[in-house]
Amino acid sequence: MAEHKHGEMDITSQTETFNGFVKFMTRAVIAILAVLIFMAIFTT
Repeated sequence: MAEHKHGEMDITSQTETFNGFVKFMTRAVIAILAVLIFMAIFTT
């Protein structure tokens, strides 16, 4: 088995994917809240 050395792996791809996921989820939550507020105001 290869010996593990902390901090050697290139994680740029994982970091970009995580940042994209966080950005997507933030926008999705804002959109959902906007739809709920719209429904609360304009529906009876």
